[in-house]
Amino acid sequence: MAVLHLGVIDVEYTNEPGKTTGDVAEILEAKYHVMEIFSREHGQEIADTVAAAMLGAVEAELMGAPNAGTSGEAQAATDIQNMFQDFLSHDEMAHMGYPGVPTAAALKGKSVRFKRKKGNPRPSFIDSGLYQASMRVWGDDLPGMTEYGWAFAGLENSIGA
Repeated sequence: MAVLHLGVIDVEYTNEPGKTTGDVAEILEAKYHVMEIFSREHGQEIADTVAAAMLGAVEAELMGAPNAGTSGEAQAATDIQNMFQDFLSHDEMAHMGYPGVPTAAALKGKSVRFKRKKGNPRPSFIDSGLYQASMRVWGDDLPGMTEYGWAFAGLENSIGA
């Protein structure tokens, strides 16, 4: 069975030495289940994305394209990462009514990106934007999705396909 993993590239926050995106991902998953809810709410769309990538790779390989399989899975991973980023940007969890969302920090507009550390209300889970940008998808038993050379840490939500 093919398994997709959702996680983050482990990057240290410059404004908080010692704190990484892996740490933040673990905290957010424990408290809000962000990636779990994303995978549940977008499961069919994720499956369709992977299926389309696999079909495209098979078609390309049948037509003689070199390395067709690896490019298809890489595209699926990128598409799923973009879906997650949109999920956060559009504050989908708040619109679904999940407990604690929107977060108090989001309602107050707290953000390390502003000089005064406060602005207009913002989507939950996007403070510096690093957590959102560091999200990655990789797979087991899917050629081309197993090795990116990234150091993944913290959270791994698996989706059986």
